[in-house]
Amino acid sequence: MTELAASLGVSTHDSTPPREIRFSRAGCRLHGFDWGGTGSPVLLIHGGGLTAHTWDFVCLGLRGVARSVALDLRGHGDSDWSDDYRIDTMAADVVAAVDHLGFERVGLVGMSLGGVIAAHVADVWPDRVERLALVDVAPGVDYESTRHVRAFMAALGPVRDIETVVEAAMRVNPKADRAGVAYRMSTLFRRAPEGGWVPKGDPRPPDFPVILAAIDRLADRLNRVPAPVLLVRGGRSRVLSQAAAERLVEQVPDGELVVVPDAGHNVQEDDPAALIGALRTFLTRRPS
Repeated sequence: MTELAASLGVSTHDSTPPREIRFSRAGCRLHGFDWGGTGSPVLLIHGGGLTAHTWDFVCLGLRGVARSVALDLRGHGDSDWSDDYRIDTMAADVVAAVDHLGFERVGLVGMSLGGVIAAHVADVWPDRVERLALVDVAPGVDYESTRHVRAFMAALGPVRDIETVVEAAMRVNPKADRAGVAYRMSTLFRRAPEGGWVPKGDPRPPDFPVILAAIDRLADRLNRVPAPVLLVRGGRSRVLSQAAAERLVEQVPDGELVVVPDAGHNVQEDDPAALIGALRTFLTRRPS
């Protein structure tokens, strides 16, 4: 991981592995990684189909300015699958993590679906959120542009060799960094007792109409949030246009937009060093 981080331009002064955290809410066992570090606590929430590991390089780079904790949403990573994937349910899971860790107030960083959940937390529990950063999500997202990725994720199943999945992922995005793709795929699967690899995530498809409706309401939610808001857009993202990103920030009382030129929708994986720089500035600046 540290070698790959270095190749991505991420400086690591402390490569100590994170501490796993486990807690339960409403009968669902939840999981995450506490990366430690100095500074105010920050919880990072991944997008749909990803896991807490998507933030590994970002959390490495934030040591020194934040106490970073990356969560596995229910149905993802090493958290339990569930029959309840409503956004308010997953937002309550995030608040349960804040309580479990003994934090009064936190910064929240959410990518895609994670940004929708983070915004819900900041709206419903404003006294618990100090700052809010959204990664590549705003009203007006281009759902159709995710068709190939959605088809790839829906087709994930048991494989004998992770390399099979890496090859399939590279066919979806031939310009992707192969080492980064291999790392990501290894975090989405676990060893099966009988051999081979099986996906960690719940194979049932998300309720995309509900998620898209929640994205469309983001501006209304953020208008009620007293905390400063940062929106980070991937400059190569086909999911979120520059115009849509600018439109959201213009509607937010204390909003700011940062564009990472050499990144697509998964900014945290495409250019973690640039995202780290943007988050460092945002997390350490005084509120306006």
